[in-house]
Amino acid sequence: MTRDDAFPIKICGLSTPETLEAALAAGADMIGLNFHPKSPRYVTPEHAAELAAQARGRTGIVALVVDFTPQQAAELAQIVRPNWLQLHGKETPEQVAAIKAATDLPVMKALGVANAADLDQLALYHGVADAILLDAKPPKDAAYPGGHGRPFDWGLLAGLDPAFRFMLSGGLDPANVVDAIRITRPAGVDVSSGVESAPGIKDVEKIAKFVRAARSAAAQLKKAGQA
Repeated sequence: MTRDDAFPIKICGLSTPETLEAALAAGADMIGLNFHPKSPRYVTPEHAAELAAQARGRTGIVALVVDFTPQQAAELAQIVRPNWLQLHGKETPEQVAAIKAATDLPVMKALGVANAADLDQLALYHGVADAILLDAKPPKDAAYPGGHGRPFDWGLLAGLDPAFRFMLSGGLDPANVVDAIRITRPAGVDVSSGVESAPGIKDVEKIAKFVRAARSAAAQLKKAGQA
């Protein structure tokens, strides 16, 4: 999956060479480029291609799209050349499979969680998506998907099969990521607004603090599992 398959740490919504470099320097295993026009983290395909070139060979490149058609996804993949596609809309399992076929890329499907019933959808995507990202459901009036800086109830994941691998997102930040990892035992973590000074403006120091905290918590999780 990444240069550190054991526990990937993803910094999403990067939009400048400086903050991308900060994520790389911090040791992020994946970086995300957001292609949803209503998001404050939106980047054009042309700008994203420049950022991707800066990151290529140094970390995993993820293109975040929302309800793209297979053709749209294929056209974006040709321009940006990401390592992964992250589908953050209402894509059905059939649409996920079609996008995989059209792009020949691994796909991470983001699923919003607000209550226990939302976890029922996991079975639908098992074996279709290459990875699952559990994110907080957005507010009903939100203009774009994602947790909008607010975590969901991590206790909802207590009943998941321990063997089920997922990445955790939604309201994570340097202050709470250690608890999030300890409680949910994810296979990796994904952060965006939690390392920003303002919507869409990444904070270099927060990126470094987040990666350090997540890496330390992941090491403790691994140590506990081996005990």
